[in-house]
Formats: sequence, C-alpha cells, structure tokens
Amino acid sequence: MKEIEFNLLTEPWVRVRRPDNTVQEVSLTDALLHAQDYVDLAGEMPTQDAAMLRLLLAVLFTVFSRVSVEGEPEPFEEEDDALARWGDLWQLGHFPEQPLRDYLEQWKDRFWLFHPTHPFWQVPGAEIGTACSAAMLNGEMIESKNKLRLFPLYAGQSKEQLSYPQAARWLLSVNGFDDTSLKPKGKNLPSISVGWLGSLGYIQALGNNLYETLMLNLTLLKDGQEYWSENRPCWELETPRSAERTKIPCPDDPAQLLTLQSRRLLLHRTEGMVDGYFALGGDFFSKENAFAEQMTVWRNAAKKNEPAVFVPCRHDPARQFWREFPAVFCRDSGHRPGVVRWAEKLQEQRLGILDSRRKVHFRIVGVLYATQNHIEDIFSDSLTFQAGLLDELSCKWQERIVREINNCEKAAQCVGYLAQDIAIAAGNKNENVGGSVRAQFYFAVDQPFRQWLQKINANQKNYDEMELCWQVQARSIAKKLGEQMVMEAGNAALKGHRIVVDKGKKTERTILYTSPKAYNIFRAKLWEIYPKTES
Repeated sequence: MKEIEFNLLTEPWVRVRRPDNTVQEVSLTDALLHAQDYVDLAGEMPTQDAAMLRLLLAVLFTVFSRVSVEGEPEPFEEEDDALARWGDLWQLGHFPEQPLRDYLEQWKDRFWLFHPTHPFWQVPGAEIGTACSAAMLNGEMIESKNKLRLFPLYAGQSKEQLSYPQAARWLLSVNGFDDTSLKPKGKNLPSISVGWLGSLGYIQALGNNLYETLMLNLTLLKDGQEYWSENRPCWELETPRSAERTKIPCPDDPAQLLTLQSRRLLLHRTEGMVDGYFALGGDFFSKENAFAEQMTVWRNAAKKNEPAVFVPCRHDPARQFWREFPAVFCRDSGHRPGVVRWAEKLQEQRLGILDSRRKVHFRIVGVLYATQNHIEDIFSDSLTFQAGLLDELSCKWQERIVREINNCEKAAQCVGYLAQDIAIAAGNKNENVGGSVRAQFYFAVDQPFRQWLQKINANQKNYDEMELCWQVQARSIAKKLGEQMVMEAGNAALKGHRIVVDKGKKTERTILYTSPKAYNIFRAKLWEIYPKTES
C-alpha cells in the first residue's frame, strides 16, 4: 500500500449542490475556484458542512490577507485595506484563480490524506489513542459500542468501512463536534471536553451561492473593527502539535482558529478503505471572552455586579431561531457574533459595499449532547431579513421586532395557561399539557413570523402599520388555537370541576373550573397582549 495517497487538492471529496439540485463531489481546489457555480455545500449532515466551510475559509483568510486580488504580496497595514480587499473580491464575483493555485501548489504536500509525517488534519502520534471503528467516524450512524441504532442508514460492509472522500469529510466533523467519550491515555491530564464547534452556538451567514456564503463569512476585520495577526493554518506548522490534551493561548488569527485541532486523529486504512481511526484529546483554550471566534452566539456568564464575561452560548433545539433575534442581532444585547457585525459593517452607507436592501440569511447549527455529553441529535435553522435592519439607524425597527417576540412569549404562556385550566376543568391532572400546547402555538406562528420579518423594509418608517399587521395575525392564531382547545375539551370540561383552595384554613373555599370560564380569562389576557384594533 502506498504511504502517500489521496491528495485533497486534486481528488473529489467536497460535496456541493449545483443549481439543478444535484450533488457532486469536487476537489478542495475546485470548490474554491468554482464556488460561484454551486448553490451550497451538500455534506451528509449540517455539522459536516459547518466544519467544511471553516476549512475553505481558512484557505481564503490565509491567501487574501497576504496577497491582493491580482496575487501581488500586499499584507494589510490598516483597516481600510481589509475592507478594500473584500470589496475587490466581492465585485469580482468569484475567487481569482492564480493566487489560490499558487498558494495551494506551494502547500500541496500538506494536503495528502495519508502521509508518513504530515497526514492532513491528523498526527501520526495519535496511534496510541483510543481505537474507534468506522461506524463511530460516520456521523450518520451516531452510535456507540453499547447503544446501536435500530434502523441504521448503513449496514454490512458499508457500515464497517468508509471511502476516502467520506472519511476525509467526517474527519473534519469529528474534530469539531466530537463528544467526551474518549478516555485520556496520559496521567493527570485535564478532562476532555466536546470539540470546539460543539461548544459553540454556531452561526454563519448565507449567500445566494457558495461563493457569496464564503465571502459573507470572510470577516477580514475582527468584529468588523480591527485587523488580525498573520494567519497560520494548521498545515503550515512544520511540526504538528501531537501532545495529548494541550492547553494553548486563544488563537489571535482566524486561520489558526478555523483549523483548531480539538482532537488528535489518525485514520486507519485497509485495501483502499478506511476501517477505523485512533483518537486523543487535542488543543483547547479558555472559552471566556474568546472573541477571535466569529461564528458563535455569546452570553454573559458573569455573576451579578461583576464585570461582563462572555462565553459561547449553545442553541436550544426547542427554540426557533427567530426567538433568539434579540440576543443575536440587537446592538444592546452584549457581544454579538462576529459574522453579524461584519455584515453590519459591509452595509454601512459610507462604505456602500453591501446593499442595505439586500436580504441577508443566517444559519445556525447545533448538536444536542445527552447525558455524559454523548451526541443525541443534530439540528439547524435559518433566518432571513433585510440587511438594513442591522444598521444603527434601524434601532426603532429592532425595538419593534423584540417587542413582538416578547409578546409571542406572553401569548404562548397565555395559551399554556388555558390548556392547564381546561385540563383541570375536565378532571385531568396532567401538568405537562401547557408545555405541549405552547409548542403548538410556536409551530403555528413560526412561518408567519418569518414572513413578516422578511417584509420589513428598513428604509421605510411604517413602524406602527407593520407592527399592527403582525399583532392582528398573532392574535388570530392564538385565538383560533384557544377556540379549538375549548371545542375539543368535551362535556366534562364544559360542566366543570371544583378545586379546593386554602385547604385546612378557616377560609377554605372551592373554585369552579369550566372550559367557557377558562376561555373568557384567556381571551381577556390575550387582548391585553394584543389590544383589539381595526384590521
């Protein structure tokens, strides 16, 4: 068997979606040079696409922080240089071929999937680590040795072996989202945490094609404000770090962070197929104020009356992404994601690089880690609105949007209380009925709210009109759901049920719960949230 095999710059392995919705495997080089011809990445799972996007971005950060669009050496000297470079790339409509080919050809030997000293994204020293099967590498399987899938997507030989393109894609994903099931081999080492991407509230900007998506996430200024240190991706290291569970300083350049090796990995091959891999804990750093990370949502973890300390905030799979709008997109929310601040910077009027009327799309990806941080589920969501809503001149629009999101929270509670009161009226002691009905309400308002958000024109000032339009619709949705619950409650709830309150006291009394009474209370509360006005 060849020691050196499968070069990622020439072999097809990156999965992309074409405009006709077909999926194709292309080389890493082609994925960059023809990004404008592909709609998006099309890996097996959203987590894999997130990891792949960061690899492509690492190449772009490295190349275009060093050379101009024409390929001339021209490192940034001030912030305006980075904005001008980005603007030149955006106007071009595709990535210039020669600078990318020159750079990738220079580092071609570091992109062999199998290599005796520098296997891509791997370290030979990992062979002392935990031996894992191909099924554990394949994220579509998500199973462990003691918990097998009942209906697996793969069976037989395809379950026990992966092709080189498959293995290369999942190599990136495992590095970023691996759970904590690995056991340290060395003594007195810090415990293993999930992969860096798994600890994030991952968020990325989306364009109309892969080229635009890469560009909108190419934050050449940190948080849209200051330029970075020189980019050093992992493949440029002369000697890859191989020590297990190594604490490093927080990277101060995007390429180093985007290629962070959270795991020490080494693929094992047999007769042209990958049948397993070895794994150890890899690099880690403190999450506190790690603002080099541009693709995460943040939360303030400081205690009361202490200085703000921001850490990545994972997404809740039970919450639609638009419900996170205040924390992610509003200026007074604390520390906003770097990709959001970059989009905001690009559409500033003085720059005029990105049209404020353009629709911007943001996608989140998350992993739900179960007990002991094993992967239980993977989820994703997206949100679309006009770029101008990010501008500081759109604070009034942001206030209205936040207010209506808060009103949705109140309406959901109102619907939940109605469900609980009806259950009591029917003699049902189910305490969880309110939660399931609240979920029903959010499901019902989900698409209408997204559509309303997309209709907002940040350049217009029809605040009251747009807000009233939504309130009428939200009230109608909640009212219909309430009416449906009352209609389905049955005769027992109509007749009602008495509950003793203040039991054991001199003032002991009873309250009669009936579905009509519960509906009247619900209707009054709903009208407090959404005051009735003429349509």
